[in-house]
Amino acid sequence: MSDDVKDAGLVAMISSILGGNKRAENVVPPPLTEGPPTVPSNGADAVSAPTAEAAPIRQEQEDASDAAPAAVEPVEQPAKIVTTRDGKQLLPAEAIADLVLGELRKREDFPATGVSVTVYGYRHWNAMITFAPFSTNFQNATRFRQALPDIVFKLRRFVELEI
Repeated sequence: MSDDVKDAGLVAMISSILGGNKRAENVVPPPLTEGPPTVPSNGADAVSAPTAEAAPIRQEQEDASDAAPAAVEPVEQPAKIVTTRDGKQLLPAEAIADLVLGELRKREDFPATGVSVTVYGYRHWNAMITFAPFSTNFQNATRFRQALPDIVFKLRRFVELEI
């Protein structure tokens, strides 16, 4: 690992600790080599609005249809939603944590960053919320921790933890 990469990481860590979002101008972060991680889909995301990236492809296909018939690409089927005998969805812990975090984000004064939700257990899964230092104040953190059991109770009726 080069010294520039280490320096960029140290500057980012120090600035996040001190609460500043400004980076030093002379230090440039290294380019990303991989795409961002994605959350496993339960099939509901498959029916989304077309992206801006898909629009130029359709225009190219229309232009190509004037010259020659375009090859029809098969449409990828959405992933099957696995359910239990009770009718609950089987989801991995990461997907359930995203659901819990989504419900918490609907609350007033919920921090945009610095929050982590961990899902654990088996039959009666549970969730734990942790806050990064200085992401919220004590009163708000207490309020969110008190709201977490209600959210988990509601989600347990619809979601089962996949092992």
